[in-house]
Amino acid sequence: MAVIALKKLKLSSVKDRSLASAGKHGTLREFSFFDRVRRILKSQEVYENFLRCIALFNQEVVSGSELLQLVTPFLGKFPELFARFKLFLGQRELSLTQPLQRDRPVDGIAREIDYASCKRLGSSYRALPKTYQQPKCSGRTAVCKEVLNDTWVSFPSWSEDSTFVSSKKTPYEEQLHRCEDERFELDVVLETNLATIRVLESVQKKLTRMSPEDQDKYRLDNCLGGTSEVIHRRAIYRIYGDKAPEIIDGLKKSPATAVPVVLKRLKAKEEEWREAQQGFNKIWREQYEKSYLKSLDHQGVNFKQNDTKALRSKSLLNEIESVYDERQEQNSEEGCPGINGPHLMFVYEDKQIMEDAASLIIYHVKRQPTIQKEDKDHIKRIIYHFVPDLFFTQRGELSESEDSTDDEMESVPRHSQSSNTDTGQKGAASPESSLAEERLDLRDQVADYQKNLDDVYNLFFVNNNWYFFLRLHQILCYRLLRIYRQAEKQLLEYQMEKEKEKQLQDGRKEKGSDPALELRLKQQSEIELEEYYPAFLDMVRNLLDGNIEPTQYEDTLREMFTIHAYIGFTVDKLIQNIVRQLQHLVSDDVCVQATEVYLSERKRGAAGGSLPSQCVRATLEAAYQLKAERIMPDENCFKIMFIQSKGHVSMTIELLDTEEAPSDDPLELQNLTSYMEQYAGPDAMQFEQTDGFFYKPVFLPRNLRKFRKWQQKQFLSMRNESRNSKQCCVGVENSNNIDCKFKLNTHKLVYVMNSEDFMYRCGALHRARESQCQVTRYQHQQFLEWHNRWLEDNVTDEMGDLVQDWLMGEDVEDLIPCKMICESDTIHDIAVNRYRVQYSRFPPSP
Repeated sequence: MAVIALKKLKLSSVKDRSLASAGKHGTLREFSFFDRVRRILKSQEVYENFLRCIALFNQEVVSGSELLQLVTPFLGKFPELFARFKLFLGQRELSLTQPLQRDRPVDGIAREIDYASCKRLGSSYRALPKTYQQPKCSGRTAVCKEVLNDTWVSFPSWSEDSTFVSSKKTPYEEQLHRCEDERFELDVVLETNLATIRVLESVQKKLTRMSPEDQDKYRLDNCLGGTSEVIHRRAIYRIYGDKAPEIIDGLKKSPATAVPVVLKRLKAKEEEWREAQQGFNKIWREQYEKSYLKSLDHQGVNFKQNDTKALRSKSLLNEIESVYDERQEQNSEEGCPGINGPHLMFVYEDKQIMEDAASLIIYHVKRQPTIQKEDKDHIKRIIYHFVPDLFFTQRGELSESEDSTDDEMESVPRHSQSSNTDTGQKGAASPESSLAEERLDLRDQVADYQKNLDDVYNLFFVNNNWYFFLRLHQILCYRLLRIYRQAEKQLLEYQMEKEKEKQLQDGRKEKGSDPALELRLKQQSEIELEEYYPAFLDMVRNLLDGNIEPTQYEDTLREMFTIHAYIGFTVDKLIQNIVRQLQHLVSDDVCVQATEVYLSERKRGAAGGSLPSQCVRATLEAAYQLKAERIMPDENCFKIMFIQSKGHVSMTIELLDTEEAPSDDPLELQNLTSYMEQYAGPDAMQFEQTDGFFYKPVFLPRNLRKFRKWQQKQFLSMRNESRNSKQCCVGVENSNNIDCKFKLNTHKLVYVMNSEDFMYRCGALHRARESQCQVTRYQHQQFLEWHNRWLEDNVTDEMGDLVQDWLMGEDVEDLIPCKMICESDTIHDIAVNRYRVQYSRFPPSP
């Protein structure tokens, strides 16, 4: 009766009901038990899981003993409730499951072990404590003790307790998993059917050896002659459906009549399903071949969409602006040292990749009908001449018509271009000058000898369009280098595998092959490994021309470069963006002027040179920056340096602060005015005495008193000297024409170019010439004394003789025979020696 009451419980019993309605489903004792369980378990979710276990028992899914095992985690810590729960189940359910308990005894000691605190091996295994007594086994041998596991036990980790978040599967992975599930289900059906056939065949053989009387008396149990009750029932249910209970009852009561009929039906279904399996295998194989490589590529799914956004001009500009803003915030913090230098830096590790990038760009430019012929020629000169000179690489070759235009252009005078560069504006030009502008010679004559030097740099101030082009060009070179190195890596791995196969070939007859090829998960590639990178470039060209579909292009790349192929999926879009920026470079006036200013400043030595002597060109570079800012007042100005060091070229990009917006705040303008008056006025060094009380004292009081006495004496003497100031200034010429301006946003003082101060006293040059000999003799004497002291401390007499012999060319091996002639001379009243070498025979020309 208690069991019936349990079966009527539902998961929705948590809802409030009246006492009369609740009394229909159970006794007050039973309701008090479940109410107490709910209060002890505390969590509503745990309590509902407990009720689900009872619902499984009511639906006859689990037995009584299995129900006890299921509720043990809930009530095991409360012995009184667990005992009452056993009373509710009654003795009948427990007695029916007594044999099962004998087969699977539950050790009380093992139940008391806290596996959560034991030693772990991964997430599923725990080590038994050393205090645990192992059960005795009389059938074990010495080998069993060596190989069998007595330490590690399986510890289940429930899904709600796990903190691991599985990775999101791609659609291609899900398709492969779906195929595997379908294959597994079909295999289970076939194996279940085959097992039932074997059992019924064995029953049929027994029946054939029996007499007719024994056949009539022979009966089958619930296992139908086998060892499993469930497997054979499922096989019969799958074939006969709703009629399966009658078929099973017939097999039990009259196996001699029912077994041949059922066995024939099972065999017919076996043949039918085997034929269907062959058809399914073809479909599954096609799905595997299509989805295998795609399932391995986790980054390629979202790469194209994200890369399209990353290659936009707005994204490239936001990238450097975010770095600029972060640095400004760091510099504005108190106590933080100012950080200067480039905001972005990129390294070009292989110069040869630039030639491949240039060939792809020009290949696409030639096939653009919307670009005029003059613009195409200008773009070719940028790619083949200007960009290689920036990166210290070899120039590309132009066609004969383009070379002829270059020769004609060199003969055209370019005074108009230089004047336009200096002024930063374009005025009216003659036909020859306009031809020179259209056919601009972008070759840098100074860059020829720097390509093989080390620690040299080029300086280029550019606008937004130039910045976008150089960033896209860098991305293209980086991706081509990634593909090239991946091809080299695969070729090296293939060669190493071949060498290993040759070494192992003596010990085996069969030649090893790729498992993926054997399983038909991928097809044999038609392209040799040595040709992977050239084949990739050819595929990009075909993709740009539209001769190959994007899906076919991506599949071929996956076959060649596997999971590393995603980097080349958007190369065509990247090249198209580069060509679009090149059109701006040749058509926009600011871009053309930036190029012209660079070439003109390059000739003056203000746009690059040797890196160690960069400080010498600081003034010229500042003037170049000022010119560049003038021609691009409405755009950002970027300072880009191309540095060649140790065989690699680095490109650094810095966003310059060119904003000088005037402030509209009257208080700020008033503060600026007072600041300028205090800084530049005659009383700039004076301040009120009360100002010093707000700061900590810098000098000792006694030193300050001495300074004030000295300052008072100086003031009195200066008052006396001021009367004779007019006499002191006789013969002195001076000019105070230096100009300066203040930046309103930073309050920084900047000197105006071509403004200066000077002072000259008449007769100073004559007096300097008269005292020059005396000063020179004194400095020479000081140098001789220092040199003699150094010789005494560091040079022995023998070393001095050897150096003297080497200088005079006497008794020294490996030297061309010569004679050193010493001639005495006098310079500024100082005797000096001039040495001249006279060879006995002329040395060979270098």
